[in-house]
Amino acid sequence: MNYIRRGAGKPLLLLHGIGGSWRSWQTILDDLVKEREVIAIDLPGFGNTPPLPGPVTIGTLADAVTAFLTAQNLLGIDAVGSSMGARLVLELARRGGVLGTVVSLNPGGFWRGWEIPVFYHSVAVSTKLVRALQPAMPFLTGNAGTRTLLFAQFSAHPWQVPAPVALDEMRSFAHSPSFDELLWNLAYGEEQQGVPKGIITSPLVIGWGRQDRVCFPRQAPRALEKFPDASLYWFEQCGHFPQWDQPAETTRLILAATSGQSFLDADIARHAGAAAPTKRVSPVAMAAGVAGLVLGGIWLLTRKPAGAA
Repeated sequence: MNYIRRGAGKPLLLLHGIGGSWRSWQTILDDLVKEREVIAIDLPGFGNTPPLPGPVTIGTLADAVTAFLTAQNLLGIDAVGSSMGARLVLELARRGGVLGTVVSLNPGGFWRGWEIPVFYHSVAVSTKLVRALQPAMPFLTGNAGTRTLLFAQFSAHPWQVPAPVALDEMRSFAHSPSFDELLWNLAYGEEQQGVPKGIITSPLVIGWGRQDRVCFPRQAPRALEKFPDASLYWFEQCGHFPQWDQPAETTRLILAATSGQSFLDADIARHAGAAAPTKRVSPVAMAAGVAGLVLGGIWLLTRKPAGAA
């Protein structure tokens, strides 16, 4: 399993979301390593880690992470997960004996009814588009207007996602061999199991963005129903990835939750109101981005396949 290991102090494990890699944590990695030894891995079938030989599910990924932690003598490590990785750390916490303190950021797996096909088809269609537009991706992620279109489902202010982070994520999405199978299993496979109150004794914090358009905020109470030992933290002005939309706040939450000390939500969010006003993408940049996206699509539709006369 490919991973990076940086910093010093108490170890902290980072698990990315579907289609991501350890690079999904770039926006907060430098701040975390100032206080912790961070181990950020590429899950099987993502980044530079080969796929699993069998089915790709939350259960088999949990088995793989457990085997990795056992081999590295890291059982009991504190862990943070994002999206699919957030569901994965909840599953590992449910099993017991694998992780210490857990921070789960916008976990999947708590959708019901119409939310299931909306999740599956919206992400599946977006991924097909991302794969088709790979030749133009450096331009598309480098332009604030196009970046807004690409990341509108995932971020509350996508124009502010750093261009290099956006490009890395789009590259990873397009080249993850386990993406399609895992996406289907997340939506239509086994439902996430919970655990009775009092079983999880280490701190467990579930963070959720108020503007999440992937895992809707209405799903947060369902997560608490299945994990009643958890506490819920709300990120304001935040979409599906708090580490992108509110990186400083996310870092404070992770470090506070894994410190072993109690904390107040107000202390975690204390600087949010003092932050500089959010700058929206300019109409010129948006127009240029839309034009680039349209032209890129036309180019893809009209170009001749390799080897054609």
